[in-house]
Amino acid sequence: MLQFEDTYSPTPGGPAPADLTRARGRQEPSREDQGSDGFERVRIEDKRIINGTADVNQLVPFKYKWAWDKYLAGCANHWMPQEINMSRDIATWKDPGALSDDERLIVKRNLGFFVTADSLAANNIVLGTYRHITAPECRQYLLRQAFEEAIHTHAYQYIVESLGLDEGEIFNAYHEVSCIREKDQFLIPFIEILTDPEFKTGTPENDQRLLRSLIVFACIMEGLFFYVGFAQILSLGRQNKMMGAAEQYQYILRDESMHCNFGIDLINQIKLENPQLWTPEFREEVRGLMRKGVELEYRYAEDTMPRGVLGLNAPMFKEYLRFVANRRCQQIGLDVLYPGAANPFPWMSEMIDLKKEKNFFETRVIEYQTGGALSWD
Repeated sequence: MLQFEDTYSPTPGGPAPADLTRARGRQEPSREDQGSDGFERVRIEDKRIINGTADVNQLVPFKYKWAWDKYLAGCANHWMPQEINMSRDIATWKDPGALSDDERLIVKRNLGFFVTADSLAANNIVLGTYRHITAPECRQYLLRQAFEEAIHTHAYQYIVESLGLDEGEIFNAYHEVSCIREKDQFLIPFIEILTDPEFKTGTPENDQRLLRSLIVFACIMEGLFFYVGFAQILSLGRQNKMMGAAEQYQYILRDESMHCNFGIDLINQIKLENPQLWTPEFREEVRGLMRKGVELEYRYAEDTMPRGVLGLNAPMFKEYLRFVANRRCQQIGLDVLYPGAANPFPWMSEMIDLKKEKNFFETRVIEYQTGGALSWD
């Protein structure tokens, strides 16, 4: 069974103390620092998360080993949706008495949100974030993350197709369902900032805009907006309903937990290297964004659960979202927003573990890798 402790500790070897990350003055390169053509070789001290001067095409020497370790962990935990048997889910969905109307609403609302959410995340990475990160080992993880977002979109499509759902209804829900539309409308301006071809880092204002967008996506989108849906589908699985979909959501949640942790490491490293960005006014603005995120996700909980179902109800999620928001604030160095908020879903501790990156599967081989199955004959 997957384990859950919704806590975060920096990756070993992750963001270093500030006194170790201050930019050093440029020195004349020694002979051994130069290639045969006279171009300077990459020096660790010249590498930075943003606004770096080192060649982004040279992966090594590593400065941010935590990013490379997460890339390797992501590759080792590869999975594909078609590997999961959906036959029981299909039979359950076709049986008029197997699921209540409220349970069916939860499934369709969740798919309606997630099918576009991961596409938005991929666009943000590929068209935005990647361009502005100047550490190649961090870029390497972002490439892996973008591929995982594609797998997640594939997984939701696979569930929709398997159950024979109306594709137009599900894929257009982000336009037609207000609680989904409001969450996406909150996120889209932060995507558009980074995907604007005229946007460039290098000024305090733009560096703060980048940092703000990274916080929104790591701490609010991946770290908050996904949690009502994950809890709902995993709760269905706990009751032996929609087991194939629940298994895919477990794998997706495992990936998203790593995305969230990577984003937090990235945010904290940028703060260490650019302390001038972390002003009291900026911190208060971020706290306001977190409050707005909690409000929007709670509206989603109310819409997807108009009545109690699966032993859950919308008011329980208000406490849960406050609990998760407090964790996210602490992870990036902010005071908690909701003192005393507790986790009302202790069973989630058996489902998710943000501290572990191995042994995720109870039904699959530990550190499953497809490469070993390839034949080169």
